Amino acid sequence: MVSDSGPAGASPSPSDPDPPADGSRWARTSDVPRGAEYDARWAKLAAEGRSVHGEAEFICRYEPASVFDAGCGTGRVAIELARRGIDVVGVDLDRLMLTEARRKASDLTWVEADLRTVRLGRTFDVVAAPGNVLIFLAPGSEADVVANLAAHLAPGRRLIAGFQLNRAYRLDAYDADCAAAGLELTERYATWEGEPFAEGDYAVSVHSRQQVPS
Repeated sequence: MVSDSGPAGASPSPSDPDPPADGSRWARTSDVPRGAEYDARWAKLAAEGRSVHGEAEFICRYEPASVFDAGCGTGRVAIELARRGIDVVGVDLDRLMLTEARRKASDLTWVEADLRTVRLGRTFDVVAAPGNVLIFLAPGSEADVVANLAAHLAPGRRLIAGFQLNRAYRLDAYDADCAAAGLELTERYATWEGEPFAEGDYAVSVHSRQQVPS
């Protein structure tokens, strides 16, 4: 299974001469395909017989009725979740990526917004941030983003995130930010297939929002 997803930011490229100046690491990344070019990469992998829906399959293990896809990119994960009957809202700051998502699934809800400040006015069973979203945020914004994502979780529900560990955002810092936001680590894996985590270079973490005392 191949795992990657468009981060919540904008990237300079010849097809997008005026990307948002959001200060994110993604906005300063110029060698990542975007929009239709990004989707073409996944279409090629699927045509080769490779699974491109590992994140959706992992998320579905928790049987959510609703998912907030944080940093949804072109909607690969969100669209697959919706196909499986889940109520999905996708949020991303990259207009070019969202344009492609809307082209493919105009009936779904796509929101162009910063993960640090977006307010969707509802809570979800799962907030998902697959595909390295968290390591492409603006430096220093990670704790605020995690807190805002946690605020969109119903009590007892889950934040699921996967990202590479050899970048600026360390796993211990992520756990600390989750704890500060009222989230508790419940599961951690090395891959979206659920392989055991053993200090590798990628982690899929499941944090749960603490139940409200009765």
